[in-house]
Amino acid sequence: MLKKYKDKFFGTKDFYKMILAIAVPIMVQNGFTNFVNMLDNLMVGRIGTDEMNGVAIVNQLIFVFNLSIFGGLSGAGIFTSQFNGSGDKQGVKNVFRLKLIIAFALVACGIGILWFAQEPLISLFLNEGGETGDPVATMAFARQYLAIMLIGLVPFSLNQCFISTLRELGQTVAPMKTGIAAVLVNLVFNYLLIFGKFGFPELGVQGAAIATVVSRFVEFFAIYFWTKRYSDEYPFAKKIFSDWHIPKALTADVMKKGMPLLVNEFLWSSAKAVISQCISTRGLAAVGALNIANTIYNVFNVVFIALGSSVSIVVGKLLGAGKMKEARDTDTKMIVFSVLSCAGISVLMACVAPFFPKIYNTTAEVQSIATVFILIIALLMPVHSFNHAAYFTLRSGGKTFITMLFDSCFIWVISVPVAFVFSRFTALPIVPIFFITEAIEIVKTILGFFFVRSDSWMQNIVADKAIKE
Repeated sequence: MLKKYKDKFFGTKDFYKMILAIAVPIMVQNGFTNFVNMLDNLMVGRIGTDEMNGVAIVNQLIFVFNLSIFGGLSGAGIFTSQFNGSGDKQGVKNVFRLKLIIAFALVACGIGILWFAQEPLISLFLNEGGETGDPVATMAFARQYLAIMLIGLVPFSLNQCFISTLRELGQTVAPMKTGIAAVLVNLVFNYLLIFGKFGFPELGVQGAAIATVVSRFVEFFAIYFWTKRYSDEYPFAKKIFSDWHIPKALTADVMKKGMPLLVNEFLWSSAKAVISQCISTRGLAAVGALNIANTIYNVFNVVFIALGSSVSIVVGKLLGAGKMKEARDTDTKMIVFSVLSCAGISVLMACVAPFFPKIYNTTAEVQSIATVFILIIALLMPVHSFNHAAYFTLRSGGKTFITMLFDSCFIWVISVPVAFVFSRFTALPIVPIFFITEAIEIVKTILGFFFVRSDSWMQNIVADKAIKE
């Protein structure tokens, strides 16, 4: 009996070597990026609470754009993984060109919305309460930061087109190396421009924005020229801009599968922004505390983020090759591995919770709330891990509508109303409200279990498809 369950839920050493060969470079890149982002956040936090809050609010808005890009490219990425599994190189190239078109369209929309609606959007998070924060100063810093950050949306989006395609083809080392180079550039220029070191001007939050934009251009050009150099191995990079002919049938299929993911990521990220806004009704101290908690969480969540991405790559390729039973078995073992790994990671995060907020140059009120927020997030990290893996499982088989129901519909129908009601119509302090909005993810875990167990996601969406005019 024990052997039966062991064989079902746990793989061999070779299995884990294969998974880690894909996941570790993603972990390293994301971990290094998030660690440097944490240092950036700490640098801004050393200036003052209002500066930190202004940057945090803008980053919450840009987070919506970033996940919209992720969602827009993810739909196309399903086809990349399965075309790769079936050996269709022209199909991969056509999908990549579609990604570029999607990215350009989203950048135009994102810049337009964030520029013309910046003041009302930022104002949503500026609520007085507690002992911390000046709304007028926070608004000024937020607008300074946003004006520069908008420039970086262009290289960020192009970079995601290349990185996502390479990862879907199993190449995770090159994106890791270029990502590390970029964050080092970001770290150095943050230090120079935020504090005015070695003759550079002291620009504060504007310096932080400039450093980020410069690093994004560095990352894009690095991955672009690397891909061009190895274009024989990755032919999608040959003559990228010389031929924009994309079969109509493929375009229709990608839009059919991809639009739910784009809508999903936009709805999910905007829902997270709404929940953050609900938390902000308890004052700017809550905004600062949430920023600190999310910063350290992003450093620790790289394990389940990378393993989730690995699910889409490995399982998607198996589905494209028609290996349904192997795909199901692999998916189960990867989910178990992700959850157990994050159970251990959550303990480490809980140990850090009492000490990390004290690094910031902010009030005792913010530090105290942030500590409790971190402990709550750590407690629920295995839950987030399962939900993330379930999301990518459903996505790998092209079940994008079910994915949208599982992800964005849940957060809008359940999580957002709960956060809204408790923040507007009760006198509950911020900590219980935050715990309730986070713990409700357990319901999503139950739904995810039944979705994954149903096996309805196991389908080959490129089988016997001649993508022709």
